[in-house]
Amino acid sequence: MTTNNFVPPMIRGVTASKLFLPTLQSAPQRLYDYLCQQFDHISAQEWQQRFQDQLIYTADGTILNLDSAYLANQHIYYYRFLAHEIHVPFQHQILHETEDLYIVDKPHFLTMSPTGQYVQETLLVRLKNQTGNANLTPIHRLDRETAGLVLFSKRPETRGIYQQMFAKREVQKTYHAIAAYQPSLQLPQTLRLRMDKGQPFYTMQIVEGEPNSETHIEILEHNADWAKYLLKPETGKQHQLRVHLNHLGIAIQNDPFYPNVQHKPDNEFSNPLQLLAKRIQFQDPITRESMDFSSNFELTL
Repeated sequence: MTTNNFVPPMIRGVTASKLFLPTLQSAPQRLYDYLCQQFDHISAQEWQQRFQDQLIYTADGTILNLDSAYLANQHIYYYRFLAHEIHVPFQHQILHETEDLYIVDKPHFLTMSPTGQYVQETLLVRLKNQTGNANLTPIHRLDRETAGLVLFSKRPETRGIYQQMFAKREVQKTYHAIAAYQPSLQLPQTLRLRMDKGQPFYTMQIVEGEPNSETHIEILEHNADWAKYLLKPETGKQHQLRVHLNHLGIAIQNDPFYPNVQHKPDNEFSNPLQLLAKRIQFQDPITRESMDFSSNFELTL
């Protein structure tokens, strides 16, 4: 017997997506046709397979099929799996666990959450598969290219408390980066710049105006060509550290976006971006315990 309290199960680390079916002037007869029109980036064969695999439900748990009617003003659930997905040959590690959090070491090239061509090969789904916890949610994010520490919420009841900790800038984050050595650069220094969307749309750029990003930069060691930098961001703009170092004329080693966008094949896992979220420090807002963790990954000159 189905009820309106139906919660779709987690399948292979993937939780169901929820979709509202609106009232349309010329709605298709079948739900399948609507889904093909609405998500034209997903092939018709993919939707057929999802129906055949019984991965699409009504809000009360009834399994839908290819001939199910389009019924407006209702919710449905569906799962996202990819027929072909490139394996990311690097492993994450759970460094610490509390009642509310996982502190996780993310490798280079592993995307945080399902997007585009990655579902199973994402840190979130790998962790859900590993722990069996369907409620896992990242509290903050790292770029696919960046390695290092990231926090995951284990419980919806306390998630907002930890998200607020980041919003209020109560978390100290320290990064390491390998970039060109420039003897004339005055370090340490604190860089304050205004950042905005760039071209292409997924990049950022420095623009005129009141600063909205801030990074403290020190040098840890260097040789004739390269240096290892310590970076402490006070703000959390997209690509902030990458854009700030590029602005100084010392773009991070192997950066595929700055100073120039250089697309690599999806199955190319050599020459990772030399940026590492090395350390994270905060006072747990619930237990009041001082938390201080360091990544097991290292960047070397």
